Amino acid sequence: MQIIEKPNKADWPEVLKRPTQTVNDIEGVVNEVFNEVRQSGDKAIKQYTQRFDGVGLESNLVTPDEIESAIDSVSQPLKQAIKKAKQNIETFHAAQKTTRVAIETTKGVQCWQEKRPIERVGLYIPGGTAPLFSTVLMLAVPAKIAGCKEIVLCSPPNKSGELAPEILYAAALCGVTKIFKVGGIQAIAALTFGTETIPQVYKIFGPGNQFVTVAKQLATQYGVAIDMPAGPSELLVVADDSANASFIASDLLSQAEHGADSQVILVSTSKDIISKVSNEVEAQLSVLPRREIAEKAIANSKLIHVENDKEALELINTYGPEHFIICVEKEDFYVDGITNAGSVFIGNYTPESAGDYASGTNHTLPTNGFSKAYSGVNLDSFLKSMTFQKITKEGILNIGNTIELMAEAEGLQAHKNAVTIRLKDLEK
Repeated sequence: MQIIEKPNKADWPEVLKRPTQTVNDIEGVVNEVFNEVRQSGDKAIKQYTQRFDGVGLESNLVTPDEIESAIDSVSQPLKQAIKKAKQNIETFHAAQKTTRVAIETTKGVQCWQEKRPIERVGLYIPGGTAPLFSTVLMLAVPAKIAGCKEIVLCSPPNKSGELAPEILYAAALCGVTKIFKVGGIQAIAALTFGTETIPQVYKIFGPGNQFVTVAKQLATQYGVAIDMPAGPSELLVVADDSANASFIASDLLSQAEHGADSQVILVSTSKDIISKVSNEVEAQLSVLPRREIAEKAIANSKLIHVENDKEALELINTYGPEHFIICVEKEDFYVDGITNAGSVFIGNYTPESAGDYASGTNHTLPTNGFSKAYSGVNLDSFLKSMTFQKITKEGILNIGNTIELMAEAEGLQAHKNAVTIRLKDLEK
């Protein structure tokens, strides 16, 4: 990992640069796939699955028999672990339910807000080098709690034309309504336009590589909402001499093994902890099964030495990490001061992987600095807030003149007339 000594503020943009391709590098391929899927539907899906995943499928719909077989093949201990994680995720997300908000703003003017589920949602579950069945829990559990009627899951097949049994088990456990063996750009395109077999959805959820991220952004141009631009994983740790170097190294590597385009960063006021963590990373990296992937991510990662906590916090908020771990004595300073982060982990015994799997918080989070404006997935992600109002005769008399004056000032006479005609009727 590259050690950077007290970088000048003017150099922060370069120091904190992500190892991702630009949209321009990817957009051409994404547009090509979108156009083909829009025009040719399942035929295009089949061609792109052959091209990108190296497998020819007669049907991309997962059958009930495949699901039953997958359920039988998952070990009992893992089933129990998945159920425990699901329970914690349910507990946390169910607690996010809110009641109807109602208020009489003026005598006779009643306004209220209610939340209604998004009817059809699409869940994208990455496959590739690590089939993320945990993401099924993170997306399907809140979708089910919210009351979404149709929950469609897409995930890329392996070379045998199958999905990981754990993905199918988690999907069945969480009440996913349809499962398709399709991944990458073509999956996002299918959920955007719909095909002969894959339903069109109203909102697409889930992380993915840079191509999937750009595909999701393109989907918004066709009237489909997305959870957020969630691309390659990233982690930033702030630590001082009170931190455990081996713990920090393990956290950095836990994100580095996600993919070669992941990025991990340590920020510290202590040269000693930076040196210890650097040595620990090398020692732990040498025995990782996914060493080759982690090494590439580590090459894009940095150990940054800063002058003081104030500078550290400013730098961290400028970066806006997806995951942020706090391992310092002055943890309240960072907890109170962090404004840009997807999810925060506090203390030496709160590993980032707890949030990835079983603490209960959601692991589908904004990356690439989008935490400055986006929230991670939560129960409200699957709901729409709708407002209602009911105005009595007394109410329209109370606010009618206000509406007339404002409408006239904006030059919208028909708006004014809609009130005036009612007021005249009441005068009779």
